[in-house]
Amino acid sequence: MTETETGARPAKIVSRAVSKVYATARGTVTALLDFNLDVAEGEFVCIVGPSGCGKSTYLRMLAGLDHHTSGTLEIRPGADPAKPLNSVVFQEYAIFPWKTVIENVAFGLQMRGVGRAERLEIAESWLERVGLRKFASYYPHQISGGMKQRVSIVRALANDPEVLLMDEPLGALDAQTRIVLQEELLRIWEETRKTVVYITHSLDEAILLGDRVILMTAHPGRNLATYTVDIPRPRHIDTLNTPAFAELRGEIWQQLAAEVERAMEMQE
Repeated sequence: MTETETGARPAKIVSRAVSKVYATARGTVTALLDFNLDVAEGEFVCIVGPSGCGKSTYLRMLAGLDHHTSGTLEIRPGADPAKPLNSVVFQEYAIFPWKTVIENVAFGLQMRGVGRAERLEIAESWLERVGLRKFASYYPHQISGGMKQRVSIVRALANDPEVLLMDEPLGALDAQTRIVLQEELLRIWEETRKTVVYITHSLDEAILLGDRVILMTAHPGRNLATYTVDIPRPRHIDTLNTPAFAELRGEIWQQLAAEVERAMEMQE
């Protein structure tokens, strides 16, 4: 079994020379080119790159929402065939407005055929963990944006997927709410140790949350560099103020800055 560069843990996700080509009215466009990534069981991997580099395209293909043009891409199933391979959390609040908070969290379990009493019990326990239990009977329009995104996150976790895929899940939130939910994500991951692939534009967020940070080039997206985050866990928001954090951030930004400038020049 393939092992990742993180050590002896077996790879949960294996991507080899993955490319994505779109047909447009002006011809073909290559969004992703020969992208490679292994993710270990229980690893939290963050992918960072300039706008338009194919980060979200890769995640959508990993989720089975789009198809790659060439290469190989695999999420290896676990021992329990009842578990879904993945659950996705998007930047938008992808929850049903006609369902209550607890019904939204329980939706994936309902689709898997879990009985009403059991799925509501599981959903309630997740709402308790993120401080939303008293809002269980509310509808989405009655809660804040931060609360809606908590609902999206725990709905994905309640379904107990093999892999959690997150595409800028905190990107639409105000700065204060984003900090609160970063703390929530750190705590939840410490408890669950889910395999996570996390797309973000924020270098601070990637270093705070991730075991590794994967850098991508400007369009078309290729592998640029990989950084192991050796900052001890558990981490908290105060971790951003440590010398180790600042040093790593500076090192990564040195390599990423040129790609960000190149992406901006392409848009002119």
